Amino acid sequence: MQAVRRWSVRRARFLDGLYDRFEWAIRLLRPIADLVGYQRLEAPVARIEHGIKGFMFDCQMCGHCVLGETGMACPMNCPKNLRNGPCGGVRSDGNCEVEPDMRCVWVEAWEGSQRMVDRERIMILQPPVDHRLRGTSSWLRVLKERLWRRRHVPDTGA
Repeated sequence: MQAVRRWSVRRARFLDGLYDRFEWAIRLLRPIADLVGYQRLEAPVARIEHGIKGFMFDCQMCGHCVLGETGMACPMNCPKNLRNGPCGGVRSDGNCEVEPDMRCVWVEAWEGSQRMVDRERIMILQPPVDHRLRGTSSWLRVLKERLWRRRHVPDTGA
């Protein structure tokens, strides 16, 4: 699994662009999601999301995906579940202090972020994980949040 995860980090720019196009396509499905209902879609979409992201990124389905901010490296793979950078125990070879045979997730995240167009996104402070979202689809959550924002936040024209 680590080999595929590292492959994904090395191709962070390509995958970030692909993710943007995928997000555009998923937004086209919003009317169907509104009609069918997000609750009914949650289980099948979460299974599909876990299959794809689990294989590509070793996704832990935290429900609040930050792959686009962390160079396509899932921070939930950190044995300490750190979401905002390394713990300070990174070994000199770039491996994890807890799992010495594993490359530090945050070393990978930094390397992946430097390959992306917007290299500064890794500096965005991430909120703590809401464990109530574990196992849910972050794709649907983003879709719902954007729909809510569109309905409730006035357009300033800026």
